[in-house]
Amino acid sequence: VQLQASGGGLVQAGGSLRLSCAASRRTGNMHSMGWFRQAPGKEREFVAAVSRNGYNTKYADSVKGRFTISKDGARNTVALQMNSLTSEDTAVYYCASNYERLMDTVRVSPDGYQFWGQGTLVTVSS
Repeated sequence: VQLQASGGGLVQAGGSLRLSCAASRRTGNMHSMGWFRQAPGKEREFVAAVSRNGYNTKYADSVKGRFTISKDGARNTVALQMNSLTSEDTAVYYCASNYERLMDTVRVSPDGYQFWGQGTLVTVSS
């Protein structure tokens, strides 16, 4: 499975961006998916994740209420809607996926994901 992330760019503080991640082949509802980010000089951190059935989600405290993750199993995509962006959100954003046996598993550790996209840069200007 190859993942292709897109949608990054330059946005002013307070603005919005929508990231998308597409899988190269049909993953349907068999994969949980997540978004992570890495800012310059910092470690990769968890942002949001969704279960394979799309019903269960988790968010980092720093993005709760501002970001929304959604999964489209039919299209093998996961999206991250980001609102009220601040300069602290500036980072390279990575999507990840993992085959799950259970429908409701949500993973927050990067070690839990087998497949990774190449990253898309989000820059928020203040």
